[in-house]
Amino acid sequence: MRILGIESSCDETGVAVYDDECGLVAHALHTQIAMHAEYGGVVPELASRDHIKRVVPLVRQVTAQAGMQLKDYAAIAYTAGPGLIGALLVGAMTARSLAYALNIPAIPVHHMEGHLLAPLLDDPKPEFPFVALLVSGGHTMLIKVNCPGDYELLGQSVDDAVGEAFDKTAKLLGLPYPGGPYLEKLAANGDSTSYHFPRPMLDRPTLDFSFAGLKTAVLNAVHHATAQGQCDDKVRADIACCFTDAVCETLVKKCARALQQCGLHNLVAAGGVSANSAIRNALTDLMQQRGGKVFFARKEFCTDNGAMIAQAGMLRFKAGTYAPLKVDVFPRWPLSSLEAL
Repeated sequence: MRILGIESSCDETGVAVYDDECGLVAHALHTQIAMHAEYGGVVPELASRDHIKRVVPLVRQVTAQAGMQLKDYAAIAYTAGPGLIGALLVGAMTARSLAYALNIPAIPVHHMEGHLLAPLLDDPKPEFPFVALLVSGGHTMLIKVNCPGDYELLGQSVDDAVGEAFDKTAKLLGLPYPGGPYLEKLAANGDSTSYHFPRPMLDRPTLDFSFAGLKTAVLNAVHHATAQGQCDDKVRADIACCFTDAVCETLVKKCARALQQCGLHNLVAAGGVSANSAIRNALTDLMQQRGGKVFFARKEFCTDNGAMIAQAGMLRFKAGTYAPLKVDVFPRWPLSSLEAL
């Protein structure tokens, strides 16, 4: 049994085919990075229009790659939220229309659930329950995952998400959009002892995060170096490195606290920022020290993609979670509101 998954929550159009026995069969992705780079960030109206151009050709592409016809699908899953409302509507209307025409169910999927379960696309798979660190451009969350759909929020960012902090720091350092990958490359050449940036909220027992103060500390460092005429490539690399170290230490200590609090030994890291090599290495070291295991999604599935939506959609489909004919999308959608499977 196979389903089609469509992701269109922001600036990537992702489509994939998932089989309930052999897993991922085909997937394709179109990214809008080049289009939005001119503006230094995502322009919602442009994102929506580009999804309209891309989604149907991508559906045809993955259907052909899977050796299928549209009539062969058992259901169609789509991202119903959270995300940009115009972008969400493109994927939702495409999926709902196809499902109606083919007389098959349409399955609304929570975007963050897709990210949370993305590490299950590959082997070895984490066993439930586990603690999940969800780090992306819009979210920084620690979640206890008891089973698919049963999510307990342990902590989250009270201001900027970690991905926003990466992008804003990259912009301060004059790096292109999107800043995260460029910042990672720059940081590799830096000296981690050059600056000591704050590790926000580590002195509090809470599992919440705050990165606004760290971003301000970077801003001050850049302004000071610029005023002294010293903001050369070496200084910029040092700032990037020390910023990354501060983020890594903050995430590691919060994850350790969450694992201790929950009495668990498995950690999942998901979302676009989890592709960062320094963060991966820091979390791997943490779990080795604790005698546990950490699981990451394949790097190509850390950012938005159709594969994670198709997989989560299959789980929801087999549990009987179908969408009515009325199309609803949710720019904001609490993960805790989902039903356990």
